[in-house]
Amino acid sequence: MTDAGTFQPLPGSEPAEPPGTAEPRPEEPATALSPPDDGPLRWDGYGAARARATESTGERESVVCGTAAIGGTRTVVISFEFRYLGGSLGSRTGDRLEAAYTRARELRLPVVSLIATGGSRMQEGMLALTQLQRIAGQSTLNRAAGLPQLAVLRDPTTGGGWATLGAGADVVLALPGAQVGFAGSRVRPADADPSAYTAEGQLATGHVDAVVPPEQLRGTLARWLRLLTTPDEEPAPVPAAQGAGDPPDSGWSAVQRTRAPERPRADAYLDTYFDWREDISGDRCGGVDDGVRCGFGHRAGRTVAYAAQCGTATRPAGFRTAARLVRLADRLGIPVLTLVDTPGAANDAEAERSGAGAAIADLFAAMAAARTPLTSLLIGEGGSGGALALAAPGRLWATPDSYFSVIAPELATAILKRSPSEVPHTADQLHLRPQDLMSLGLIRGIVPAN
Repeated sequence: MTDAGTFQPLPGSEPAEPPGTAEPRPEEPATALSPPDDGPLRWDGYGAARARATESTGERESVVCGTAAIGGTRTVVISFEFRYLGGSLGSRTGDRLEAAYTRARELRLPVVSLIATGGSRMQEGMLALTQLQRIAGQSTLNRAAGLPQLAVLRDPTTGGGWATLGAGADVVLALPGAQVGFAGSRVRPADADPSAYTAEGQLATGHVDAVVPPEQLRGTLARWLRLLTTPDEEPAPVPAAQGAGDPPDSGWSAVQRTRAPERPRADAYLDTYFDWREDISGDRCGGVDDGVRCGFGHRAGRTVAYAAQCGTATRPAGFRTAARLVRLADRLGIPVLTLVDTPGAANDAEAERSGAGAAIADLFAAMAAARTPLTSLLIGEGGSGGALALAAPGRLWATPDSYFSVIAPELATAILKRSPSEVPHTADQLHLRPQDLMSLGLIRGIVPAN
């Protein structure tokens, strides 16, 4: 996983020599290699189990922590050893994790967690469970320091390891077929759908960003680390228009042009704008909107975050994913580009049950609070508040084949009880063309085509 020869264990994380073959290290007490006791609960056999685990794995605990270079980016790495008591979390594990997070803050490094755990260690009772609070506290300190956290979910990732190091990471990758879930296989309901507890199931419901084959993991991590450790105070450049070069001559022609199947959509803009990019996926609340692209891309040596609507009605999960993207980019000091293109927010019953209003409000709040520079380009339909939520206040441009309106002209015509034949006239009255938006001071300019 790491570049050859670069891994440096943190104190207390090195592999253990066979008993009696090494001098005690300064950071370990002289009795570290003697048979361990049965722990704080005096759990019969716990010490012997730990001794067997050390003998079979060469480790003194279920995690090994150190610094490493991954694709040239120096990183603090937390690696679980599942063969050591199922990768379980105990108080000594908490000591090591706290040391790793602290070291990351001292060195201003990202944290990569390679997770394989069955959860908290029963033999230490509540002392083990409270390590989750300890981990969460350390993760919060690193988040406040603007340091990225990435997780790789191995098989299995369950219990508190999933609910802290895993689900709490900024970017969550998973190996194919990995068991992932808060409930392990022996405690979940007997009739539970097993697919819900897999990496693929978690991806489908918005809790994992990507499932990555093992042979691609090193390269994927290297790209992510490069993207997330490149802060930039300059705004993202405005993309060039890719469609029609001349502004429309009427409001209705503007609407018709944006709805044409051949008009370039978000993917065309993103593919042209970036040298390469990595998507995030899901809102972390159980939803994925395939009509919204979010992630980080590399452009001429810079990292730019992006949130782009793809021309479909945006669902609550799409708004929440975009808000997640904006907040992450803001915390890491990375500029954001948004591409606005939607007929509006999805307004079916399921969207309402999923919290459409709250999701839109949250995205408005994320955009308003962002300190990192935001740049927005209207590339197609700008349908009401569902489009405006993704538009940077005061930094919005438009392409010639776009429009922005308080409401679709057909709906405005119906509300005004006009004949359907008056839709074109209503479109003109709404002043929705790019040049109208320019004259009203709502956009900063109309970008030319290449």
